[in-house]
Amino acid sequence: MRSLSWIFLITAVATTAYAADDITIERVVGPEVSRRYKHPATIAEFDNGDLYIAYYGGDGEYDGDTAVYGMRLVKGTDQWTPPYIIADTPNRSEGNAAIWQGPDGNVWLFYITNYGPTWSSARIKYKVSEDMGHTWSDSYMLSFEEGTMLRTAPIVLNDGDYLLPVYHETGEDREGTPADTCSYFLRYDPQEKTWTPTNRIYSEIGNLQASPVQIDDDYLVCYIRRGGRFLPDPTGCTYRSESRDGGYTWSKGERTQFKNPNSAVDFIKLQNGHLLLVYNDNNEGERMPLTVKISTDNDKTYPHSRDVYNVAGDTAAYPTAIQTKDGKIHIVFTSSVRTVINHAIFDESAILDHSVNRD
Repeated sequence: MRSLSWIFLITAVATTAYAADDITIERVVGPEVSRRYKHPATIAEFDNGDLYIAYYGGDGEYDGDTAVYGMRLVKGTDQWTPPYIIADTPNRSEGNAAIWQGPDGNVWLFYITNYGPTWSSARIKYKVSEDMGHTWSDSYMLSFEEGTMLRTAPIVLNDGDYLLPVYHETGEDREGTPADTCSYFLRYDPQEKTWTPTNRIYSEIGNLQASPVQIDDDYLVCYIRRGGRFLPDPTGCTYRSESRDGGYTWSKGERTQFKNPNSAVDFIKLQNGHLLLVYNDNNEGERMPLTVKISTDNDKTYPHSRDVYNVAGDTAAYPTAIQTKDGKIHIVFTSSVRTVINHAIFDESAILDHSVNRD
């Protein structure tokens, strides 16, 4: 594994550092802009080539002043717009957001509003924009069940339906989730404009924040963050579930070889059909390093892997990955105790023919 050195220039606008000559890490924004807390970031490419980041921020995770913010990188420019509020419920705190443009051109903002002291009181809302995020509709409630949350955007299935990953978090403990915390999906029929829930994915210690990929018309796979405490756990791992009927029903969550420190993962299908998994390859309670693995055989093996961010004493949390129309892979994640949003950019070739060995 190559040794990576990092130099970050702290300014109020995006700066660039290089992990290597084939991976760029851009510091998008930090605590010096808007409110200090910024977490978790999500990114989308719009039809006009603009990139858009959404996140929720305020003075802290459970602080009552949190709102959902947006930032735009206009195509052909190199400066992100300053953060601005795009969703804010009076007298309530907002949570995880996901930004996504559907095949019809409409941009969806999914986000969480909390109605109690812990996330087990949260519900999912959404807004829609018909002008690529410049203006937004009123907010609508997507799920009325207490404890329903989301982290990542939908995928478009081969039959045209949208599959939105959601999860149900239980308990009143801010330092962990009970074993009945579970993942599932809301399936949207764009013709009927209806949302239908799938069965729930349970596992031995609970799970949350599934990230799905469709392999073929019938076969889908998702990787899922483990539940439980945030303490070191030598057995802590990412979980996996699969569907054999086009995403309508899902198997029980099963353990995988991929470590997990109770932190989010992301899983996407690249334009050439290869699969990309990004996660924290650690089960000692640290959200570091940020590791990318690639499968070229439909999830059978992951021989290609590389740490794209590895800084002792820091965190690299809640990665969201996309591949833009030009083939570039983009990953946004937060660091510095959830106060800095970073943006990694690289080609698939930066990961291929690399392998991480921690022995």
